Amino acid sequence: MKDNTGCWRWWWWGLCGLLAAAIAVGVGLYLTRPWLTPTVSAQELNDEQPAAPSAVHVEVVRPRKGGLDRTTSQPGTVQAYETVNLYSAVSGFLKTDTVPLLGKHVEKGQVLAVVDVPDLDKQVEQYQAEENVAVAHIDQMHAHVLGAEAELDAARAAVPQAEALFHSKEHGLAFRQKQLNRLRKLLALNSIDEQMVDEAIERRDEAREAMISAQEGVNSAKARVKAAEAKVAQARADWFAAKAEKKSAEARLAKAQVLVNFATITAPFDGIVTQRNYFRMDYIRAASEGGLPVLTVQRTDKFRIVVQVPDRDVPYCDVGDQAVVELDALPGLKFPGVVSRKSDSEDSQTRMMQVEIDLPNPTGKIRNGMYGRATIILDHSDLLAVPSSCLAGKAQDGKGTVFVVRNGVAHKVPVEYGQDNGLVVAIRKGLTEQDQVVLHPGNLTDGMAVVLSTDSHAGAGH
Repeated sequence: MKDNTGCWRWWWWGLCGLLAAAIAVGVGLYLTRPWLTPTVSAQELNDEQPAAPSAVHVEVVRPRKGGLDRTTSQPGTVQAYETVNLYSAVSGFLKTDTVPLLGKHVEKGQVLAVVDVPDLDKQVEQYQAEENVAVAHIDQMHAHVLGAEAELDAARAAVPQAEALFHSKEHGLAFRQKQLNRLRKLLALNSIDEQMVDEAIERRDEAREAMISAQEGVNSAKARVKAAEAKVAQARADWFAAKAEKKSAEARLAKAQVLVNFATITAPFDGIVTQRNYFRMDYIRAASEGGLPVLTVQRTDKFRIVVQVPDRDVPYCDVGDQAVVELDALPGLKFPGVVSRKSDSEDSQTRMMQVEIDLPNPTGKIRNGMYGRATIILDHSDLLAVPSSCLAGKAQDGKGTVFVVRNGVAHKVPVEYGQDNGLVVAIRKGLTEQDQVVLHPGNLTDGMAVVLSTDSHAGAGH
């Protein structure tokens, strides 16, 4: 029995070996038949060859133009666009309790407070009366001027009359003198009596006296003209003095009226009351006496964000630059604005320049004193930009290197770069928009064979 069992086992194992050999031979003949062998070109065989053991798979990106703007993000504080402390220019009791409560909205021109100033009211009445007297005095002085001018005209008219009388008397004297001379000649010829000559001399002397009297009349008329001119000048001076007194009275009245007006405090613009120091019947001291402001009003339709720009960004910050403001108290909201003004001077201690950004507040959510951060776009870049991870090795002083893939080989290319925000770096020199830049160069060396990864960003931007 034992011998038969062993023979059976050997026979079984031999049969299995013959069957396996037959199957192998059959499969080999089937696979080597000509109609099963595909036709492949030499180029396709070459392309399907696995990469050389030294080739490294890399991802690449293409540089993109204008991919990095220069910005600065700085903390800032909200300040009211306009804040006014309203004082009383006069001392007195708060007469009318029209001062709104804190936080109440007021409109431009609205009466907010009235201070009782009875003594100033009396002064206004007094100065008004003085002005009226001055006006009457002007009219009186004007009448004096007109009278003096009329007297001057009469005095000037008398001068020609006196001169005409003088000339008449002068001609009469000449006639009497000629008549006397003729009679003297006749007396010398004993043609007339000497008494006739004496009578002629008497008539000549009377004519001389009349001429002298007429001359004095001319002088007197001219003197009256000068006196009338002086009187006119005096009257005009009094008239001008009356006008000046009227102006002085008007100035006193206006001053008193201004002080009375100062006793009425009105809102200078639309806003809210943020401070109130007095209530009805409180005694208010004038601002000149060191009194507190009656109240404070702030404009709320517009605010300004005050930020400090560091020295490195000052040359690029200009009025009109776009900005975005985010406030801690209003998370998730972004308020667009522009740089409205700048100090154009750096603080000698902090080396920072103050900049203000105006923000409209149509919804009223912004409040004075809020804190946040303003991001200002200083300059829109027209440089090429690549991810910061493209820089290979150590980069400093604006110079570094990247690897560019050309014909399956990585080439080390020196570049000059600008701003680097940790994600994107601006390339000033060394690359073009068509270059394929290795995204993570790692341990690449110049001239190393590379294969582009299937998920490479080449040609798709970044």
